[in-house]
Amino acid sequence: MLRKIDSRNMGSSNLGWLKSKFHFSFAEYYNPNNIKFGVLRVINDDLIEANAGFDTHPHRDMEIISYVVDGELTHGDSMGNKNTITRGHVQYMSAGTGVYHSEHNLGQDRARLLQIWIFPDKQGYEPNYGDYRFDWNERQNKWLHMVSSKDGDAPIKINQDINVYSLELEKGKEINFQVNERRQAYLVQIEGNSIINEIELNDRDGMEIVEEDILIQAKENSHILILEMKKEI
Repeated sequence: MLRKIDSRNMGSSNLGWLKSKFHFSFAEYYNPNNIKFGVLRVINDDLIEANAGFDTHPHRDMEIISYVVDGELTHGDSMGNKNTITRGHVQYMSAGTGVYHSEHNLGQDRARLLQIWIFPDKQGYEPNYGDYRFDWNERQNKWLHMVSSKDGDAPIKINQDINVYSLELEKGKEINFQVNERRQAYLVQIEGNSIINEIELNDRDGMEIVEEDILIQAKENSHILILEMKKEI
């Protein structure tokens, strides 16, 4: 089963310093039929103006991933961490029993990032933070496995049975992705334009994939993120 999520129909917000597209219900956007997808609770496609950002605020019992598309993002938290990442890099935080953090664009240009929230496999973990600076070339015309469960083999490991991959596929090339029985995946066409099993996706569109393998054909250079997980019962 495939279902395209057109970005033009997503929830949105414009606070001036922050412009967002919401793949799922978030903040003032509420759709009772679009709360989550499996263990995936939030994907916000955020544009943050220079010298702006999210001031210190709390989280608990959530696995949080920030994937930078453009610009830079600086994280600070109550555990004493402070780091800046740029295009193609990832920050991850297990909020666990509770943590305060902030995220700011301290650069000179507008930043774009995907803010991703994933339910943990249980509550009450000890809070944890990390970041990883992936080489951009590691995802050119091949899948870069960035995130897995603690039992997986990705460099970033979180408290849930989920795998996160990124890809930059050159115009005219194609690649497969397998979604096995009792598994599902959510795809974000971050940049570019592609055909997926004869369905066209443009930049910022999404797609739900359930127990179906896909063939991605790049009509333009395509930057794609896939989150693969157990199927929701």
